[in-house]
Amino acid sequence: MVGAMNDASLTDAIARMFRGDALDERVEQTLEDALREVYDTDRVSSEASAEALLERFGETAIPDGPGDIADYYRYLASNVVPHGINVASPRFIGHMTAGLPSFAAPIVKLLTVLNQNVVKMETSKVFTFHERQTIAMLHRLVYARDEAFYEEHAQNSESTLGMLVSGGTLGNIASLWCARNRALPAAETQGLGAALASRSARRAVVVAPALVHYSVLKAVGILGLGQNGLLRVPVDVRGHTDLDALRSTLVRCRDEGDVVVAVLGIAGATETGSVDRLDGIADVAAEHGVHFHVDAAWGGPVLFSRRHRDLLRGIERADSVTIDAHKQLYLPVGLGLALFREPDLCRAIELEADYIIRRGSWDLGRRALEGSRPGTSLVLHAGLHILGRRGYELLVDEGVRKIRWMADAIRARPELELLAEPTLNILVYRYLPKALRERAGSAPGTLSDADHERIDQVNRTIQERQRDAAQGFISRTTLRSTRYGSDRPIVCLRSVVANPLTTERDIAAVLDEQLEIASALEGEPR
Repeated sequence: MVGAMNDASLTDAIARMFRGDALDERVEQTLEDALREVYDTDRVSSEASAEALLERFGETAIPDGPGDIADYYRYLASNVVPHGINVASPRFIGHMTAGLPSFAAPIVKLLTVLNQNVVKMETSKVFTFHERQTIAMLHRLVYARDEAFYEEHAQNSESTLGMLVSGGTLGNIASLWCARNRALPAAETQGLGAALASRSARRAVVVAPALVHYSVLKAVGILGLGQNGLLRVPVDVRGHTDLDALRSTLVRCRDEGDVVVAVLGIAGATETGSVDRLDGIADVAAEHGVHFHVDAAWGGPVLFSRRHRDLLRGIERADSVTIDAHKQLYLPVGLGLALFREPDLCRAIELEADYIIRRGSWDLGRRALEGSRPGTSLVLHAGLHILGRRGYELLVDEGVRKIRWMADAIRARPELELLAEPTLNILVYRYLPKALRERAGSAPGTLSDADHERIDQVNRTIQERQRDAAQGFISRTTLRSTRYGSDRPIVCLRSVVANPLTTERDIAAVLDEQLEIASALEGEPR
């Protein structure tokens, strides 16, 4: 293409792309039509195998260009869009991602076209104040401070009530970064070794429940604590942290010369949806004067529900809280928050640069984990205003109601075994082969390791075959906190019912498909 163009025509072609007049409605309609084909079906994906798709994406040479926009959109419509995952399918009930409300896409387009960079006020202007307002709204949901507090701190450039990040992983990392620097102020400038030496301490650790998200492993690695610096406390069959074990762990750390950077609680465990007894953990953290962080990436929006918000009692005592807006706030992937009870906590990580984030400025990059980032507060602000408290309450309540219906549906199917009672809208269960069904139901302690391994393998196969058939979807995990106790890891089928369009009929269809697959595996007609 380039060889056929002189410099003037090439310059003009590029300029048209940046002006936006290279597009017309017919070109854009190509992608709209492709999307409509995907979302007009309940299928979870196409029938194309990973191996077949792999063959289409082997070319690595960069084209000379500039290419034709219409041709490229047709390429996307044929080769990419049909073979993604239809997360909006009401039978996609296995992961923490769902379809989006219709208002989101136009706002994301607006955000893309404006291309604001909120690291600095000179590249975002009004977006700075818009983001601070949005963060204060979520802070108020979690911490419920009085009106005077928000009048003083919401738009005060020296206060930081939270930071927008790309997801729960960075929310946890940012929160623990603040906690580490508060516990060991010299770590940021002199390094962790020197900071520990100044305290005559052996090491720095984070204490968390056994169900802690793997992002905390990333955090302790990045912050120099090492993965061995994450001390896991046992949980019971409900997923609650053993408070006595937590206390004894903190006492042992003190006696052995360890600095505890933070104690974690979980509000909505990724694998089971369980919610810690946050008040109890807050008590223990306060007794030992330790930073208390709550990973509420999944469960934070439960605070909108008058019926279920008491499950999170004690979250308002946390020094920091992570919430993922792209989970149960039903917004696009790439949007999370770290919230801080006290507006001065982030000063522990404050940085400046003469060319971009100057002392005393409004620049949000002064106290943030990320540098350049988009003004995603637009989307979050829209959700809070358009769905509102009542809308989010309905979404939360319906998710919990439907998962409880699913638990009853599992109990009604003797082939299936509920492995833990649901707390929120996540459920773990498994299929039991006929030969082991009666024994597992009446005397689960009599199952041998070989029995469990057989059951595990059958469930792996069921999950994989249902996934590949692409009519419905359930994920899987391996847990120790089930009705079988902590000594035996169990392969679980895992359901997440978060799509407001999912009905009881959809849930039943997914379960029945699993039983059909299982019957075929066991050679029995169903």
